[in-house]
Amino acid sequence: MKTLVGYLTAGFPTVDDSARALIAMAESGCDVLEIGLPYTDPVMDGPAIQAASTAALRNGTRTEDVLRVVERVAARTGVPVLVMTYWNPVEQYGIERFADRLHDAGGAGCVLPDLPVQHSQPWRQAAGSRGLDSVFIAAPSSTDRRVREIAEASTGFVYAASTLGVTGMRSGVGGSDLVARIRAVTELPVYVGLGVSSGKQAKEVASFADGVIVGSAIVRRMLDAPDADTGIESVRELCRELATGTHQLLSRT
Repeated sequence: MKTLVGYLTAGFPTVDDSARALIAMAESGCDVLEIGLPYTDPVMDGPAIQAASTAALRNGTRTEDVLRVVERVAARTGVPVLVMTYWNPVEQYGIERFADRLHDAGGAGCVLPDLPVQHSQPWRQAAGSRGLDSVFIAAPSSTDRRVREIAEASTGFVYAASTLGVTGMRSGVGGSDLVARIRAVTELPVYVGLGVSSGKQAKEVASFADGVIVGSAIVRRMLDAPDADTGIESVRELCRELATGTHQLLSRT
C-alpha cells in the first residue's frame, strides 16, 4: 500500500491546536506525519506555509515547543513523526542535543530541505546513532550525480520534489521522471511532494511513487477556517479524501 504523509506547522494556530490537528490527520488516514518547525526564512515554503510559520513565531513557538508537539502526537497516534526543519534552528539548538531530544520525544527523524548532503555528516552521525532517519530532497533539476548523493545520504525515504519552486497547491502534479531516476540508484521508497491538494492528484502521484506528501493544502484548510475547531474538521475531511486517493488499489491494465 502507498503512504500518505501529512504536514502541518507546529504552533499554528497555537501549539495545542497544532497537536490536535496532527492527531486528527493520523486518525483520518495519514500514515506518516511531518511537523514543521517554524522559521523566519523558509526558502522552500510557499505562501500558506509561510503564513502559518509567521503566525506560529508570533505566538512565541520555539524549538522546544515543536519537540513537545512531537512527543504528544507520537504518543497519541503511533505513526512515524518527522520534523521538517531548516538547518539553522537545529544548529542553534545543538546538533547532539536536538537529536537526543527528538529521539526521547519519540520522533522518527527529520526532513532537511536546506542542508546540503556534502555538509550533512555531523547530523547524519548524530541521527544514525539514535535511530533517527535523515530525509533529503531531490529536485527535477538535480543532476544524476546529485540524485545519487541525495539517495545515498537519505534514510527512511527519499523526498522527490514534483516541480521546481516553493511549496503550494497546483493544478497538475508531475515528478514521474525524477522518481524513476531516484529508483535507479536506491531501494529506498520515493515519496513525492509539492503541489498535491486533492484525492484525485494523490491517486495520480501514487500511481508512480511510493508515497504522497501533502502540506500546503492542509495548512490552507486551517488558514481559511474561522476557528481552530472548524479548521481541524476541515483537515479531517481533506485527509480522508487524500487517503482514499493514495491508498486506492490501482486497476491493472
